[in-house]
Amino acid sequence: MTGSNGDDLKAALPPALAARVSALRLADGVATVVADVSGLDAIERERTEAALREALLAREGVSEVRVAMTADKVQRRIIAVGSGKGGVGKSTLSANLAVAMARMGRKVGLVDADIYGPSQPRLLQTEGIKPRAQDSKLIPIQSPFGLGVLSMGNLVEGDRAIAWRGPMASGALGQLIDADWGDTEILVVDLPPGTGDVQLTMLQRHKPAGAVIVSTPQDLALIDATRAMQLFNQAGVPVIGMVENMAGYMCPHCGEVSDPFGSGGAEAEAARLGESFLGRVPLTIKIRQDSDAGQPPAAGDSPEGQAFAAIAKRVLTWLDNS
Repeated sequence: MTGSNGDDLKAALPPALAARVSALRLADGVATVVADVSGLDAIERERTEAALREALLAREGVSEVRVAMTADKVQRRIIAVGSGKGGVGKSTLSANLAVAMARMGRKVGLVDADIYGPSQPRLLQTEGIKPRAQDSKLIPIQSPFGLGVLSMGNLVEGDRAIAWRGPMASGALGQLIDADWGDTEILVVDLPPGTGDVQLTMLQRHKPAGAVIVSTPQDLALIDATRAMQLFNQAGVPVIGMVENMAGYMCPHCGEVSDPFGSGGAEAEAARLGESFLGRVPLTIKIRQDSDAGQPPAAGDSPEGQAFAAIAKRVLTWLDNS
């Protein structure tokens, strides 16, 4: 495809741009270039295209530039984070799981699929930022913690109630998951609580590689968590394992540990069902304060951050061996 003047044009490009060009042709003043943008996210692709146009239009004899971009297809795997009921810390676990995996060198994105109660903009410092769209696809917002994020909380005003019926909510979820995630390898999806339309759409259309179930140790939460596991099992989605959240409270004054929600319930339930137990996250004021401040503990090396990191490592081990 390289024309007689194509080699000269390519040689005149900056080395970083020339390395991306797989074919270049000049005919009747029109430069047609094929660029390999594998490994670049949506913003970097835009910059590469703009740089190619600018560099080529500066060359004598070039009046128009047409750019075609190609990329190796990324095998993106979805991890669904679910719970049978609300209030068990599923969104906090999702955010910290994604941040911890990003710190381990993985290319991670997070979808806040809790359409009616989106929490991720606050947790990941993206409040007030609206995502852009290109070619009818949303471009994820880049969180300060090394991952892309999309949430209904970024698409509507923060104090506006979202009163949508099931089909509208399911359609919104599809737009978030089918966004331009670039070279993202792992997409963590923070599901709403329960087993309704959004969850069913997720399972049927997007087929997660696996699911992480979050529960507190108390019996009432475990009953609903078991229902959530049954939903995934019936849909043929493997359960990666269970996480026990709010597992023990250490008094910041005296250091005494108490168990307001019980202890060991999720681990015992996982063993009873033959599922893996991924770990415990303590009930601490620091997690609450950091989460409200948009500073996920997994971004640091505190004991709380290490608890999330241990869970993330077990999830990645499962993914790498499945």
